[in-house]
Amino acid sequence: MKKIFNPPSVRRPFGNYNHGLLVSPGASLLVTSGQLGIGLDDRIPPDVTSQADLCFRAINAILDEAGMSFADVIRIAGFVTTREDIPAYMAVRDRYTLDPKPASTLLIVSGFTRAEFLVEVEITAAKVM
Repeated sequence: MKKIFNPPSVRRPFGNYNHGLLVSPGASLLVTSGQLGIGLDDRIPPDVTSQADLCFRAINAILDEAGMSFADVIRIAGFVTTREDIPAYMAVRDRYTLDPKPASTLLIVSGFTRAEFLVEVEITAAKVM
């Protein structure tokens, strides 16, 4: 269903992701909004690891409701507010993603709608139904 593209003319990925994935025709496509590190109780943990875990748990719930799993994720976009938070975010991302690893973008941003938020994650998933 997915073909990986890491051409030899392009530097190997820096982490656990692939440069490109081709999805078979006829696949269902799921695109999520950015998920923030906030719980059902509206509490926002003070650290990026806990917030990233909440982001990925929310994404997991969305995937599950769509009849998908992290095996169907083809692209992740992550946004963090400091360079120092990148390793913690990547550790959480790598716990959730499955092979083949999705394409991935990670940006450092100046902030989110509320100053307490440290990370936001959105995904695209595709599955042949």
